[in-house]
Amino acid sequence: METLHTPRLVLRPFEPEDLEDFYAYAQDPEVGPRAGWKPHANRQETEKILRGFIRDGEVWALWHREDKKVIGSLGLHRDATRSVEDVRMLGYVLARPYWGQGLMPEAAEAAMDYGFARLGLALISVAHFPFNAASRRVIEKCGFSYEGTRRHALRRYDGMVLDECCYSMTWEEWQALRGSNGPGKG
Repeated sequence: METLHTPRLVLRPFEPEDLEDFYAYAQDPEVGPRAGWKPHANRQETEKILRGFIRDGEVWALWHREDKKVIGSLGLHRDATRSVEDVRMLGYVLARPYWGQGLMPEAAEAAMDYGFARLGLALISVAHFPFNAASRRVIEKCGFSYEGTRRHALRRYDGMVLDECCYSMTWEEWQALRGSNGPGKG
């Protein structure tokens, strides 16, 4: 996983020293549930997840240049709903004090560019729950196409059954949107 740079962020691999910053947003009751996971109950829970991020190497820490701390995460994960190898699903979370500043579209676009231009992906998918309007806005700003809503898509940690609004972007759509000279497909 390469380190990526945007005007306000550095997307880099997580490090053990990120524990306190990670826990600060992961324990917030407004953050995790919007992404489908329960707020972290303690630092030990966060540390266990952090070790997984470090081991698996598919999640970037979002390091804020001005504040010099980790304020969220973004990953390109295997899309469990698709059996094609050159597809990844974008997943992200951001600390509440940084919502509404355009940071997540900035980070997501850098990850999309990396996924298409460097990893040679054919498609990137992304989804949000119907109640998460902020995530929908990020997805729309990035130029994803709406695929549809999977009804009763998953049961959240608290037992609530949620629909999932699904979007995707193909390499060709990304190329047209960015005017990129990325690798050819086909």
